Amino acid sequence: MTDSVKPKKFLGQHFLKDLDIARRIADTVGDYKGIPILEIGPGMGVLTQYLIQNNHDLTVVELDSESVRYLTEHFPQLNGRILEQDFLKLDLTNLFTGKFCVIGNYPYNISSQIFFKVLDYKNQIPCCSGMIQKEVAERIASKPGCKAYGILSVLMQAWYDIEYLFTVPEHVFNPPPKVKSAVIKMTRNKTERLGCNEKLFKTIV
Repeated sequence: MTDSVKPKKFLGQHFLKDLDIARRIADTVGDYKGIPILEIGPGMGVLTQYLIQNNHDLTVVELDSESVRYLTEHFPQLNGRILEQDFLKLDLTNLFTGKFCVIGNYPYNISSQIFFKVLDYKNQIPCCSGMIQKEVAERIASKPGCKAYGILSVLMQAWYDIEYLFTVPEHVFNPPPKVKSAVIKMTRNKTERLGCNEKLFKTIV
C-alpha cells in the first residue's frame, strides 16, 4: 500500500498539510450540493476527503500516476471517478452534460491556464474555487486602477464575481513553496453577453 506520494517539482506539487485549511477550501462549494464537483490535482486527497465527507458528487483529475495509485488505494469511494489525465487537455463537455463546479489546490505553474479553460466553460461552471499563488489571487480579485489589475482581472471579472477569502502561509505545505498562497472563490455573475464580439474582446485584452 502506498503510504505517501513524493512531491514532484516538475508538476509544481506542494502538498497541503493543514487539515483546517483543507476543510475551509472544501466548504467553498458547500452551496452546490446537487451539482457535480471536479477537483483538479488532488495529490494525496487532503481536500478530497472533505469533499467526500460533505457528500459531493465528486470526480477528480490527476496527472501524476503515483498520486492516482495513492487515491485508488485510500479512497475506494472514487472508484471510476479518478481521471489520470491532464486537465488542460480534457474535453469537459464529454465529462459533464450540465453544470459542474471546479475546485482544487491548483498547480501554481498552470493556474492561469486553468482559469482560462474555466472561462471556455463559463456557462456550465457556476463556481470555481481553490488555492493559488497569492499574487495571482490578488491579480484576479484586483479592481480597476490598482497596480495588479490586468488580463486575468478583466477576463475573469467580466463573467465571475471574485472573492479573495484568505491568505495561506508557506509552512503548511510539503515542500514549502517560496511564495504565499491564497484561497479565492469565483461565482458566475448574471452577465450573459458582453455586447461585443467575445473572441475579439479576449484578443484585445
